[in-house]
Amino acid sequence: MSQPKQPLEEIVGALLAEHQLTLALAESCTGGLITHRLTNVPGSSAYVIVSVIAYAYQAKVAALGVTWDTLNAHGAVSPETASEMARGARERFDASLGLAVTGIAGPGGGTPDKPVGLTYIALADTETVRIEKFIWRGDRLQNKEQSADAALELVRHYLVARKRNS
Repeated sequence: MSQPKQPLEEIVGALLAEHQLTLALAESCTGGLITHRLTNVPGSSAYVIVSVIAYAYQAKVAALGVTWDTLNAHGAVSPETASEMARGARERFDASLGLAVTGIAGPGGGTPDKPVGLTYIALADTETVRIEKFIWRGDRLQNKEQSADAALELVRHYLVARKRNS
């Protein structure tokens, strides 16, 4: 009989706690799903500082410090916006890491240049911002779930690499 697989949010939480790091989240297309998963883990208040669900341009600007110039030039779903969201969440809430997700969950809202499923995930620390691009092929819920999984994987990879280098 095989052991059940440990949920990704538990793995990420244990790594954050081990490194004594905190996380500020900026979620758009996932609508709080990443935060929901992380805060289902007992003890998550030790590392989850804040979650901002910033759907509208105004929310991205007011809550996260994304610039109007960035939004007007690149749109909400862009690596530039994801980067500013992650950096803004980390800086404004004095967290060790900022994690941001912005995308087009669907079923509408896509264009030829930015299809449904397009998602950018950014992870900011004090020095760098890592950005990943995905194009999911599922329905709205599947796209949100895949985005949440990919965001947690990005944090996990970052923390595992940090552990190896320490």
